[in-house]
Amino acid sequence: MQQSKQSYSKLIKSEAKKLGFLFCGIAKAEFLEEEAPRLENWLKNSMQGEMHYMENYFDKRLDPRLLVENARSMISLGLNYYTDLVQSDPSAPKISKYAYGADYHKVIKSKLKQLLDVINEKIGEVNGRAFVDSAPILDKAWAKRSGLGWIGKNTNLINTQKGSFFFLAELIVDLELDYDVAATADHCGTCTRCIDACPTEAIVAPYVVDGSRCISYLTIELKEQLPAEFKGKMDNWMFGCDVCQEVCPWNRFSVLNREPAFEPHPDLLQMSKSEWQDISEDVFQRVFKNSAVKRTKFTGLKRNIDFLGNS
Repeated sequence: MQQSKQSYSKLIKSEAKKLGFLFCGIAKAEFLEEEAPRLENWLKNSMQGEMHYMENYFDKRLDPRLLVENARSMISLGLNYYTDLVQSDPSAPKISKYAYGADYHKVIKSKLKQLLDVINEKIGEVNGRAFVDSAPILDKAWAKRSGLGWIGKNTNLINTQKGSFFFLAELIVDLELDYDVAATADHCGTCTRCIDACPTEAIVAPYVVDGSRCISYLTIELKEQLPAEFKGKMDNWMFGCDVCQEVCPWNRFSVLNREPAFEPHPDLLQMSKSEWQDISEDVFQRVFKNSAVKRTKFTGLKRNIDFLGNS
């Protein structure tokens, strides 16, 4: 049985690599005892802001066995999105690297479906579900348990060989596998670059982010008007923010992604500051046709751009 667990795990990791995943690690599906009080405290301090969905399904967030019947294993995967491409106008409102290309939810979901199909084809009928930001899962905690890296002071998962510019996703399966050793070392040391650089002081303590102050939250999740207290503090970000990753020393090891779907729309990086300020809904629909930016809708993006212009 141990032999088959090892061979199954090896097969899954090999297939994940073929599909373009940067990492694949496996952990036993069980209750996240260590994370429970942290999550409870984070919610109690209202650091989720208007993300009320974070308050739902508390038990499911901590136990994947409540999401998939007879779940045995959590397969954590990382897909690289790093690029050295930048917007041509340095004064233009900025967009996070992860949103340059096609919507990562769709790209990764397709890869996970293929991986699950291969598992069923080569191992046998396995009950499993794929997740990409689509369910109450503490993906960074599971990635850490799967040996993919440690959770840094900016609360991103960081890998010593590849940095942190990658998406996380999961497959929960009712198949017992060979489990990886959890990452226990913290390689942040005394470094506080992410804390010092955060434009809105959202990293309120090492390893604690007040989500309600994070620029990604403000520009994407928050549906109301942006709070006046953040005028002049948004560092010109109109969608998402990369600051805490850009200053992280470990990201000198980031490698360019090789995913064609993440290639930016030809017009995206060329638009000038004035073109962004005058953006029409037609241009928005064309440039962001298959993009994660559509989540904020035209009105949301325009709100963000106008807020930057008035700062």
